[in-house]
Amino acid sequence: MNILMALVYIVLAPLVGGIVVGIDRRITARMQGRVGPPLLQPIYDILKLFEKDKAIAREEISFYAFCYLIFMVFTGALFFLGGDLLLVIFALTLAHVFLILAAYAAGSPYSFVGAERELIMVMAVEPMLIFVAVGFYMVTGSFDVGAVIGYGTSVIVWLPLLFIGFLYILTLKLRKSPFDISTSHHAHQELVKGLTTEFAGPTFGMVELAHLYETILMLGIVWLFFAADPFIGILVVIVVYLLEIFIDNATARVKWPLALRSCWIAAIVFGVVNLAAIAYLGGVI
Repeated sequence: MNILMALVYIVLAPLVGGIVVGIDRRITARMQGRVGPPLLQPIYDILKLFEKDKAIAREEISFYAFCYLIFMVFTGALFFLGGDLLLVIFALTLAHVFLILAAYAAGSPYSFVGAERELIMVMAVEPMLIFVAVGFYMVTGSFDVGAVIGYGTSVIVWLPLLFIGFLYILTLKLRKSPFDISTSHHAHQELVKGLTTEFAGPTFGMVELAHLYETILMLGIVWLFFAADPFIGILVVIVVYLLEIFIDNATARVKWPLALRSCWIAAIVFGVVNLAAIAYLGGVI
């Protein structure tokens, strides 16, 4: 069953992720008084990118982008395979390292600034992701995703503050305002695209495809907090994503020092306090 879930993720995550992003665009357009693109427009855009000729400044950019995509697929497959959550987090970080290397290799000042900001964002989210993994371990006695799913009780009962903290950094991981500081998700934020300024054609298509895989992975972690009650978990995922859309459209982008500082404060306030409370109540439950 775990192998089947991993294969389903590899095959269907781009389609499901594309539909999720398409719904996002439609809702955003309606909030702004526009009609919006077709529901499957994100998938059409990626397919169109792969049909274009490869035009890049340096050949290594495509190699790093390909590694980014491969490691993102591997990360999500490992998660849905029921693997070690710490390994999932480390593989996710490694995937973003390849994306940063691709931006550095471009040689553009815009992509260089975007790479610097992306590196800061990796530093911003890493503490909370580690705290989430440790919280799952303290509750279930294992870092395995399969152990969390089979625990019998939704871990949200013991990890409510960690869940709130994870939602805080989720805004950054989904590349939404106010923390979209490395790629300029909205056109009105900057005239250039930041991290992916020099990416084009199939190279840019691989980055966009990896983003769809990451979106499904992040929503999967949200669901994991409610894994003992799958349907409630799916409902929570829907509500959380709608909340992210609202935040994205209701907030302006902040500067990187505030983004970094606020994510670390959230990790300390929500993560450390929740872990300390579990330790006080008896360690491993």
